[in-house]
Amino acid sequence: MHAAITSYFDVAQITLYLFLGFFAGVVYYLHREDKREGYPLESERTGVVVQGFPAIPTPKTFLLADGSEVEAPREQPHDSRPIKASPIAKFLGAPLKPDGDPMVDGVGPAAYAERADIPDVTLHGTPKIVPLRIVPDWHIDHNDPDPRGMSVVGADGKVGGTVKDVWLDRSEAIIRYFEIEVEGARNVLLPTTMTRISDSQRLVKVRSILGSQFAKVPGHKNTDFVTRLEEDKICAYYAGGHLYATPERSEPLI
Repeated sequence: MHAAITSYFDVAQITLYLFLGFFAGVVYYLHREDKREGYPLESERTGVVVQGFPAIPTPKTFLLADGSEVEAPREQPHDSRPIKASPIAKFLGAPLKPDGDPMVDGVGPAAYAERADIPDVTLHGTPKIVPLRIVPDWHIDHNDPDPRGMSVVGADGKVGGTVKDVWLDRSEAIIRYFEIEVEGARNVLLPTTMTRISDSQRLVKVRSILGSQFAKVPGHKNTDFVTRLEEDKICAYYAGGHLYATPERSEPLI
């Protein structure tokens, strides 16, 4: 008679230790891979960079859908844009107070990343977000309100422009932006997520900015598509309005 090997080992305990070791390895690997973008962190102290634990992984080359390659992590040019805001105190991490117009200067919630100045594309390589006028195969369902021709009003109830067209996302089959004509015969984009449509009043209502502030919305160079960088600037402008559109919004509630 021979004793089973399990008589000498606690199999359940060994299995538990193996699982915990495997799980710790997965956490370590994922946390390390998470640092391929955005690291090392920059400190407010000159010349100090922060990696944390674990350290940044070695570079790896990724093949993108368009056939191009990108290496991560990679040497990135320093963001040399001046911060148009000043600390309200001298300690590290002090809140910043805008020096000028924060919505235009990209401060706080109006800040944006310097993304590539190229449009997002579909699987076929064509611009993904385009105006309805250049895609005749698409239309607005007759059960939904058609915003074209409606007036756009800001948080103060004043008209900021008129909807001229809608911009759709051909990959997601949804409307992303309204194209509105504002003061000075400019056409700017308005994210649909920032709006409420009143079909009975024929109005598009926006709470984030005032009627007069539509004229300062960042523009887009091409009339038939918008780039990633332009999208970031546009959305940041409207987002910044929730805090900076009026002086009262940046004040404490009490």
